[in-house]
Amino acid sequence: MFYISQQNFDLAVVKQGREVFIDSNLGTNGVVCAQCHPNAANTHPETYPKFQQQLGKVAPLWEMINWCIRNPLEGKALKADDPRMIALQAYITYERRGVKLAPGKH
Repeated sequence: MFYISQQNFDLAVVKQGREVFIDSNLGTNGVVCAQCHPNAANTHPETYPKFQQQLGKVAPLWEMINWCIRNPLEGKALKADDPRMIALQAYITYERRGVKLAPGKH
């Protein structure tokens, strides 16, 4: 069970996100996020929102995460406020800490 406290961003949420990132139960085919994005590489959370060709629109990071869950992982999309989605975004953003924000950059 994932619990995200109402406290400020902390490493516990990042750790939960890492667990979801490597959880084969997020999809149905055994593929995990880390297979395409080891250590959240090539996720570029600092560039969202941006136009995503796969979605055909400008999208926030959570929508692109759901695209990956539905397609490569063959799983069910998560709601934006699902604790697992929040943890995934925390982990991905944490791994890219220190990178300059560049919204809209592709």
